[in-house]
Amino acid sequence: MELLHLRYFVAVAQELNFSTAARKLHMAASPLSRRIKDLEKELGHRLFDRDTHHVALTQAGNALLPIARGVLEQVDSIRWRLDETARPQRTTLLVGVPSGIHPDLRERMDALAERVGERFEIKRWPGGNDRLVDAVCDGRLALTLARLPAGGDPALELLPVMSERLGAVVPRDRFAGRESVALTELAEFSYVVSPLGVTTAYFRGLEQQLNEFGIKKRIEISSTTFDGISEIVSSGLAFSISMLDHKSPVNNFHLDNVTLLPFSDFNPQMETGLLWRKDRGEGGDLQELVAVVREVFAEPLRS
Repeated sequence: MELLHLRYFVAVAQELNFSTAARKLHMAASPLSRRIKDLEKELGHRLFDRDTHHVALTQAGNALLPIARGVLEQVDSIRWRLDETARPQRTTLLVGVPSGIHPDLRERMDALAERVGERFEIKRWPGGNDRLVDAVCDGRLALTLARLPAGGDPALELLPVMSERLGAVVPRDRFAGRESVALTELAEFSYVVSPLGVTTAYFRGLEQQLNEFGIKKRIEISSTTFDGISEIVSSGLAFSISMLDHKSPVNNFHLDNVTLLPFSDFNPQMETGLLWRKDRGEGGDLQELVAVVREVFAEPLRS
């Protein structure tokens, strides 16, 4: 048995979908399936019940999962524990930052960097939400800001840091003089769906809520920029959902025939959190930093 077998097993157990797990592991589904079968053969137990439409953990799989996670957490922490014995006086740390972060949250991050400046040099690293969380899991990033929900990995620690109210981005000429809008008024419009690769778990869940409210029509775009969405809304074809606070950088991309209105019958909120690996924050190389993080972000921001 190799550590890779355990990593493959944990990935499939988390996703309960071989294709999704294979994409996360940057490999094809067929070799992943073979590796799981090799592991099952070596252990003498079937780990998954699976057919063409369903994957579930067996009793043996459920028993193995916490063991495999524990082994991997111990192995992943070796590098950081060794580095701890010979780290330089001032350590450079990369912190993930997804797009559209509120300026008040950036100010808090600046305050954190200043507080720990004698011990750590904080460098920000941009990226998509899911990729940033993955980078924390494998140790490439020390911490990351992330739109919630994110990850779900029990090896990660999560600290909520900001809550932002969301509103409807609609064509200005269709809602002139309005102070709010009801979801029922938007049934005739399509909802603009961002590409799957940049859509967070929150917005995937929000899309399902819209469907339950009767918002059935969708427009999917290939552009990953906020101005691409605004272009479609301004043409009168669709609506979108975005941060209500005028200070949000997302609002800088709104065009002339676009306005942002609060909902009168719906209260969506975007939550942002800071995530780091528990083994690095509890007795690891980030323990000192995490202690300051908890002080700086003791009171979550709201907008």
